[in-house]
Amino acid sequence: MSIVNYSPPLLTAAGVITVITTIIGVIGNSLTIIALLRNSKMRTVAAAFIASLCISDFLICIIVLPFGAHQFFVGTWTHGRFLCTLIPMLRYGSVGVSLLSIATISINRYILIAWPNLYPKVFTKLKVSLYIGIIWAFSYGLQIPTIFGVWGVFGFDEKLGTCSICKDKNGRSAKTALFIIGFVLPAIIIVVSYSKIYWVVRTSHKRLNKHGSTLNTKRSDMRITKMFLVIFLCFTVCYLPLTIAKVFDPNLKSPPLLIVAYILLYLAACLNPVIYVTMNKQYRQAYFDTVKCRVGSSYDSSSPVQQNSKSIMSVVFLKNVVSPNPKV
Repeated sequence: MSIVNYSPPLLTAAGVITVITTIIGVIGNSLTIIALLRNSKMRTVAAAFIASLCISDFLICIIVLPFGAHQFFVGTWTHGRFLCTLIPMLRYGSVGVSLLSIATISINRYILIAWPNLYPKVFTKLKVSLYIGIIWAFSYGLQIPTIFGVWGVFGFDEKLGTCSICKDKNGRSAKTALFIIGFVLPAIIIVVSYSKIYWVVRTSHKRLNKHGSTLNTKRSDMRITKMFLVIFLCFTVCYLPLTIAKVFDPNLKSPPLLIVAYILLYLAACLNPVIYVTMNKQYRQAYFDTVKCRVGSSYDSSSPVQQNSKSIMSVVFLKNVVSPNPKV
């Protein structure tokens, strides 16, 4: 089945949504990267992983999504064999970097909160650079067998009407394995890490508020729960549909599901700055300063807000639990 047989209104709507996603993603991710570079107070360990995540999403938005939008509008691939190999390779690689970065951030937050004494040893500048390098090397390294036709081959999938990983001459394809590994592994890491974070924070609050009011504890627990739900639900909504479509519907019996799944996957590239950055007041201020061409002049490191928002998501998790550390 070719993509040209899909509903034209559905393809047009998908194309428009992809264009909007591209614009928002390019602006959001580039603004985040610039803000991190311009302000030295934001160059924390967690910010390094956020930067890696934003660079990956920026590549998806600036390279992959325009071709995806064009394909939705014209109904098929029209850019030749070379790009038919390059674009899906970048798509799979960059999505892998994004997913592993999200998972690594959850590990970073867990170690910071549960093992604060171990944190400085695990997340030195050198080790963080190594971790990020491993994430990129692993994500794109998985594409090497497919590039050489050993485990599937990049090419035009007649059934999908798009460039993807096709079966090689031996009938093998890495597509299913990549989607299972790419979704299941990060999902397990995220669930385990944030579940443990919630448990540690809840236990700590019980000790701190043993002789005080329980109202603040309940409110804090609710904020942590909401943060966890936002992170996990967005992760699930954006990546699970495509995993289901690729793994459980290989014969494409539900074409609209595939279109919606790709839109959600593309949407993830512009949602991450919202989820992981703009929920933090310090990053919102950094956005404002970047747009106004100011270099962090409005930050007051002595304010309670700044002390409790030194890194992504610690604005919620560290309050009244762990002493803030400017290096985290």
